[in-house]
Amino acid sequence: MIDVKKVLTEVEGWAREVGEIQRENFRKDDLEIDTKSTVTDLVTEIDKKSEKYLIDKIEKNYPDHAILGEETGAHHKESEYLWVLDPLDGTNNYAQGLPIYCVSIGLEYRGKAVLGVVYAPYLDEMYTAIKDGGTFCNGKKLKVGSEKELNRCVLATGFPYDKLTNPLNNIDYFGELVPRLRGVRRMGAAAYDLACVASGVLDGYWEMNLRHWDVAAGILLVEEAGGKISHFRDDREYSIIAGNKEVVGLIENHIKIVDSKR
Repeated sequence: MIDVKKVLTEVEGWAREVGEIQRENFRKDDLEIDTKSTVTDLVTEIDKKSEKYLIDKIEKNYPDHAILGEETGAHHKESEYLWVLDPLDGTNNYAQGLPIYCVSIGLEYRGKAVLGVVYAPYLDEMYTAIKDGGTFCNGKKLKVGSEKELNRCVLATGFPYDKLTNPLNNIDYFGELVPRLRGVRRMGAAAYDLACVASGVLDGYWEMNLRHWDVAAGILLVEEAGGKISHFRDDREYSIIAGNKEVVGLIENHIKIVDSKR
């Protein structure tokens, strides 16, 4: 197995370089924007440029490794290693000029996450984790929050791109949970939401129909910070709850209440 600690140092450097590309082009007047699955599912020229940069670095330094990127899909190779890339998570925010966006890089070995990096360029927050090595932000060790009552919690969530056409769109869960919370935030970048759970800035998070690249790095951040990840649907891609075990259990209970009424 490769030296994951050494790899982490390289990946942090890549994330910072990609972050610089994103900062330089942030709020650019002539930003090229296109759509993918729906009119709300955007891709910009900077998403594509960021992913190309990361793939070029991986192929140069780890040519035998497989890659899964949000914009270019699977780069199939027979390998025990898989890099999972979301080059610019929070594209809608980025295109709108909102500063919550990030670079998300995960590395898996035999299907298990061994490294996760989430870098928020505008905020200059570098979240890192390696398996059994803890989670850190800019060198400071992180731990998930300790709240155990929903009415004292601030949670984050999001809504799938097909929310108009698919009734499994999180609106029912949202309506059940929001009145019971101290607050809810919808920041628009799943990887950053998970990083905030790992740091204790958010007490928990739930979302449905995420993709592998949305969560590959962030899940490891939460787990290595002492948190729990629960999968609450198997029919909507990655549908997860994150937080400490008590908060996750409470969110699960309310999701079950909604599902029992369907």
